[in-house]
Amino acid sequence: MQDKILRKLFLGFIQIHILHHAKQEPFYGAWIIEELSEHGYDMSPGTLYPILHNMESSKLLESTEKTVEGRVRKYYSITIPGIEILNKAREKAYELFKEIKD
Repeated sequence: MQDKILRKLFLGFIQIHILHHAKQEPFYGAWIIEELSEHGYDMSPGTLYPILHNMESSKLLESTEKTVEGRVRKYYSITIPGIEILNKAREKAYELFKEIKD
């Protein structure tokens, strides 16, 4: 049960990470998996891609395809609604951090 609760909480954190990086520059799936692993998240493509597709369906991300070394790669970038959500999430995360830091 504890794992389920942590997984649910971490999903929100992961989505904030994704929006943050998508705002900095477009990224592709394998790169964001590596980036998230540096923050302690163990993500597989089977876990990540449904999250990205859901965020794209929700209009938080948009994607473009580019051919890199003969392979088609999907790059994700943030949308205006994604920026608005990221800004609200930052405010709430900062408020939460101030409350629980001690």
